[in-house]
Formats: sequence, C-alpha cells, structure tokens
Amino acid sequence: MAERTVSLERKTRETDIRLTLNLDGSGTAKINTGIGFFDHMLEGFAKHGFFDLELECAGDLAVDCHHSIEDCGIVLGSAIKEALGDKAGIRRFGDCILPMDETLVLCAVDLCGRPYLGFDGTFTVENIGYMDTEMVREFFYAVSYSAGMNLHLKVLNGGNNHHMAEAMFKSFARALDEAVTLDPRIAGILSTKGSL
Repeated sequence: MAERTVSLERKTRETDIRLTLNLDGSGTAKINTGIGFFDHMLEGFAKHGFFDLELECAGDLAVDCHHSIEDCGIVLGSAIKEALGDKAGIRRFGDCILPMDETLVLCAVDLCGRPYLGFDGTFTVENIGYMDTEMVREFFYAVSYSAGMNLHLKVLNGGNNHHMAEAMFKSFARALDEAVTLDPRIAGILSTKGSL
C-alpha cells in the first residue's frame, strides 16, 4: 500500500501554517494553533479518525480567530485531497451518528470531488474558550471545498455547546475514516464514471 502521508505549508499575511497528515495513522496529534479549544477539537479529530496529524499555525490572533481557523481548514482539506491521489480503492462514502451525552450529531461524507457543505447546527453562545462558535461552520466549509468533498453535518439533538462542537469534529473523523478506507473489493474507482 502506498503511503498516504502529506506535508503542506501555507503562508499569507494572516497565517503561517505547517501541516503533516497521515491517513493511515494511529490517532496521534501534535497541534498548536494558539486557540485552545480548536486544538482540542483537532486532537479529537485525529484520535477518532485514526489520523496522525501535526499542525502548527501562527496566525493574527490579535485580530481574532477567523483567519487561523479558516486557513487551517483550507490546508487540512488540501492535504486530504492530495493524500487520496486518484482515490482508487477507497470506499468513498462514510457516515456516523455520534452521541455525546445529551447531544446527537449526524455526519455524512462523499469524496466525490464536488465540494458542498450542508450544515445544520445552532449554537447558543458566541464563544467556546477563545474560539468563536460561528467558526465551526467556517472550518468545515473550508475543509469541504479544499478537499472537494460533499460534507453534511446535522445536530439531531443539541444542548451543551461544547458537546455539539466536539460531536461534530468526532463524527466527521469517523465518517472520513470510513470514506478513505481502502477496500479490497473495489477495483479502481468506486464510480460508474470511472473517476472522482
């Protein structure tokens, strides 16, 4: 099996990001974005998706957290896309309904090459720690469009804002893990078109 590990760098006037992603890892994470709650979410993403993820982001946090979180999503999505190559042999689809105490979140992924985000979740506070809750959607939007994936996230039962955000990241991890899994039954690309 070819190694599905990618290292990327992205530097703008707003952020300086270095990321390494291994789709076939064990769930280890080394994250430093300067936004504690966001680091916690990415650590959960790596752990529950069995991805090895190293991410260092120096961003303009004196402005706010927007550029850092959005740009990390762009780089992560780009890394997923590059690591998958031509997508031969992958299951392509993944889904997860994940409970976290009172919260229940659905996530579904299609690595079809067509970007789309369906997001249905309402937060009742503006911030969790130093992360703006509106940035949860912005992060997943950036990932979905950079990776070229259909991504649907829906809070089926809400409650605690921390739980809702964390369940989104963990359900995304599990759905993505399923979608990127190599299946020996799949010869070539899982599409009647022959390409994704």
